[in-house]
Order: sequence, then C-alpha cells, then structure tokens
Amino acid sequence: MKAIGIILAGGNSARMRELSNKRAIAAMPVAGSYRSIDFALSNMTNSGIRKVAVLTQYNSRSLHEHLSSSKWWDFGRKQGGLYTFAPTMTTDNSFWYRGTLDAIYQNADFLRECHEPYVIIASGDGVYKLDYNKVLNSHIESGADITIVVRNADDKEDISRFGAVSVDGSGRVVAFEEKSSRTASRLISTGVYVIRRRLLLELCEAAIQNDQYDFVRGVLIQYADTKKIMTYMMDTYWSNIASVESYYKTNMDFLKKDVRDFFFKVHPDVYSKVDDLPPAKYNPNAVVKNSLVASGTIVNGCVENSIIFKKVYVGDNCIIKNSIILNDVHIGDNTYIENCIVEAHGSIQAGQHIVGSPDDIKIVVERKDDRYI
Repeated sequence: MKAIGIILAGGNSARMRELSNKRAIAAMPVAGSYRSIDFALSNMTNSGIRKVAVLTQYNSRSLHEHLSSSKWWDFGRKQGGLYTFAPTMTTDNSFWYRGTLDAIYQNADFLRECHEPYVIIASGDGVYKLDYNKVLNSHIESGADITIVVRNADDKEDISRFGAVSVDGSGRVVAFEEKSSRTASRLISTGVYVIRRRLLLELCEAAIQNDQYDFVRGVLIQYADTKKIMTYMMDTYWSNIASVESYYKTNMDFLKKDVRDFFFKVHPDVYSKVDDLPPAKYNPNAVVKNSLVASGTIVNGCVENSIIFKKVYVGDNCIIKNSIILNDVHIGDNTYIENCIVEAHGSIQAGQHIVGSPDDIKIVVERKDDRYI
C-alpha cells in the first residue's frame, strides 16, 4: 500500500452526555464485543496499510489499554506498526491538541520520517467497512489534491452533526459547510480523507501559522477554491456514533440481520482485542429474543431486542427490553430496564424499575452512593 494511516481519536462530544465521562468516543463499545476504533483499524489492515498512527487525547486511558498490542489488527512493527500519539510537552510546544489539524501538526515528525507518498486520514468514531485502496485509486485517477469520502444522508439524519458537501457534475467540491443546519445539501462527509503526505505537511504548517487548528476549517474550507478537492461516494453502511441517539441506533442496527451479515459474514472481517472469556451462559429460566449477548455474560431473566456486552450478570426474573448494557454490570433480581443505556462497571440493586422512551434514551450511571440515576 502506498499510504500510511492516521486515525483521529482524541475528541469528545457533549452530545454523548455521561457516556464520554469515562472514555474517548473512539473507545465506545459497539455490537457487544467491539470498540468504535476497531472499524477504522480493520479497514486500514484490510486495505494493506501497515503503518498507522492513532492520535489520542481526551479520556484516553481505556483506548490506550485497548491498543496495547497491535497483533489483533496485524500491525507488526517489522512491516510498519501501530503507533499511539498523545499530546507531549516539548521545548517547542506546551499545548494540548487544539484541533484535528493541530494534532497532525504536533506529530509532523512521524509524517516526515515516513516514505509512503499518501496519507489516509480517518475518524475513530465511524462504524463502516471501506476498502481504502479504491479511494486511493480514485484519488490518483482524478488528479485530486484531496479526496473526501462522502455519502448521502438518511432522511432522518441531523445534518447539523456533519460537514455538508456541495459538488459539481464531476464530483469536485464547490462548497463545504461544517455542521450547519441551514445547508440544502444532503451529501455529508464521513471523515475519511486522502491527501499526499508532503502536501499535508505544507498545508498543516500554513494553517498553524494562521492560527487555524481544525482540519475541516483550516484545509477543506480554506482551500476549497484553490485546491482540487474531489469526492468518493460510499454506498454501504456507515454511522457516526458521536451522539447518544446515533450510538443507540448504531448498536440497535446490529440486531438487523442484513447489518450483522455485512459486518460479520461478508469478507473482510472486523477485528478487535479478544478477551479470554467463556461463552455466554443461559440458565434454565433465561429467555433471549433478537439480542446480542457477549462472552462472559450470565443470563437468568428475559432479554429482548437488546445488546448485552461482556461480563454482565442478569438476575432472576429480570426483564431487559430495547436497551444496551455495557461491560461488567451486575443486575439484581426482579429488575425492569427498558429504553436505557446502562454504563459499565456497576451494580443495579434488585427490584429497580428504570424506563426511558424511544425518543429519549435514558443513560443509567452509578452514583457514589451505589445507586443508579
């Protein structure tokens, strides 16, 4: 592969509410056994990219633990390697990352020491499959300076969460509006870009000198008129999980057979760090309908239309509907949970009745007095 990979995994979002209090968005659990960043990492290795840098910052401990070994994604150091870069104080710099472009700029030495001519930049909070080789080939054939992977937004998607792209008949970008609710375009950026390595270094240096620290504003919007920015259309499943609503919907999408088959039965595979856990155990009174139940979990009650992550205990006579239970939660007997996301590593006392609504998913977080709110 003639490219290196950069995964932007340092951000936080107020739209995630309490869910991002413990972890970076890129470390959010997805589909029972995965983390959000696994999808970008899997796309990288499946595309033959052997050298990948993950740029982290906010609440990065659990993300660093997840990335502690590169073997799960087959990034051997002899062929390239998986690198994790957090902000570092030096004699020349004492800033945290001030934006996505600044994160790349602060690690410019990594880019300078590479020999690959191209860079694939991806976000760590996207759930999708994509062969980056096809994007790179399109980039080269079109003679583009930058290529943006785009898709048409669903009718119910909130366009204000994304960058909206307007193109001409050849697919060239003529306007880019970042997170605007007034745009008429339904073509949105997926946060995946292709650019020449040397050009990226030049644009980074120019933008930082002008106090521009965000890649979208400092590069895509700044150079929309002067650089040839082309688009590559994605027509398969893609979701960004950076809000409670989209995170809940994305997980629930995996209860649909076509989505599950696309990710788990259609080549290539999605990879993740594997824990040494026993398979899920269903005791005699357990009833499970249309749900994903991860390894290490014990179910005694009823689970319906839900995602149960690793090492969860579901007590006797419990009913869990339309909910997401994150890792290592103990749910006491006779508990009723519906339309909720239960935060990891806690205990729900027996007999609790916790209900949200389809339009307002309730986040259940353990307090210091051992009760959930």
